[in-house]
Amino acid sequence: MASQHTTATRTAYSKPRLRPAIPVTPALAMSAVLALTLVSGCRGGGAAPAGGPQAPPPSAVKIAELAATPIEDASEYIATLRSLRSSTVQPEVEGIITRILVKAGQQVKTGTPLVQINAERQRAAVSSTEANVAGAEADVTYWQQQSKRLAALVEAGAVSKAEYDQSLNSLRTAEARLKAQAAQVREGRVELAYYRVDAPQNGIVGDIPVRAGDRVTTSTVITTIDDRQGLEVNIQVPLDRATQARLGLPVQILDNDGKVVATNPITFIAPRVDDQTQTVLVKSLLRERAAASVRVLQFVRTRIVWREVQGLRVPVTAVVRISGQYFCFVAEPGQGGGLVARQKPIEVGEVAGNDYVVRSGLKAGDKLIVSGIQKIGDGAPVRAE
Repeated sequence: MASQHTTATRTAYSKPRLRPAIPVTPALAMSAVLALTLVSGCRGGGAAPAGGPQAPPPSAVKIAELAATPIEDASEYIATLRSLRSSTVQPEVEGIITRILVKAGQQVKTGTPLVQINAERQRAAVSSTEANVAGAEADVTYWQQQSKRLAALVEAGAVSKAEYDQSLNSLRTAEARLKAQAAQVREGRVELAYYRVDAPQNGIVGDIPVRAGDRVTTSTVITTIDDRQGLEVNIQVPLDRATQARLGLPVQILDNDGKVVATNPITFIAPRVDDQTQTVLVKSLLRERAAASVRVLQFVRTRIVWREVQGLRVPVTAVVRISGQYFCFVAEPGQGGGLVARQKPIEVGEVAGNDYVVRSGLKAGDKLIVSGIQKIGDGAPVRAE
């Protein structure tokens, strides 16, 4: 009986009781939606914030207002320094060098002995010619005396006039021979002086490639002498600029840092074009105060200033280059009265010191952003530091 009661009880509890269905009305559905919304809001931590994401704060940058300044329209060239008083020393005779009397870099004056060439053979030739002169002088003296004696005998009728004329002819021949011998002696002495090579001008002795014992000819270069007091700059100007060259235009000599060392006017413009380089030679005489810092045949940086115009400059650090195009940022008014950065393409010219010369893309009065450009983009809000 007990097992039957237990079985009956389990069967009764295994069958759930069905509750009567509640009818769904529109009011009830709206209440359920509101309840679900409230539950979701509570789970999310409260109500959603009103509005979208907040804008980033403006970046602090330095701003400079552009203004027109005088700008030099100039072209830079590599030029050569040459001396107006420069000479190459070569001997006028052949022979063996016996002594070198100066050192490279020595300051010399005109006539200073530089090199001695062995002149023993020439001295012997001069001595022989001088001996011939002595013989010719003796012949002249003899025929002078002979002519006087024959002249007295002709008057006395002791000798014929033909003998007297013959003596006069011999006298003239001896005198001509004496003049020729004397001329040879002078020539020999002049040539003997060539065996000592002297400085042809004042200046500084260059390299001396020859040594004692070397044989030299008239084509051998012994050394060079340069006077740095008369230097000029030789500039090869391309044809597209040569038409603007005129006497008196300033030529600036620059050091390695681009600083102007000296400024001198153009003193010469070649009338012809170099057919090899298609350039025109322009010269400018160098002032003495700048000559101490340069040397003959030195390459120097020069700049010819063609004219001076009004233009704009921007710092090199304020310009970025992207795919060959130059850009900069300008601060302009934005919405709400603030400033925004606007990226503008520009065309730049040569570098003047630490600035670019602006050819186009900007105007006077633009507010250029000169620092902090790495942290901004086009349209980014900015504020002046």
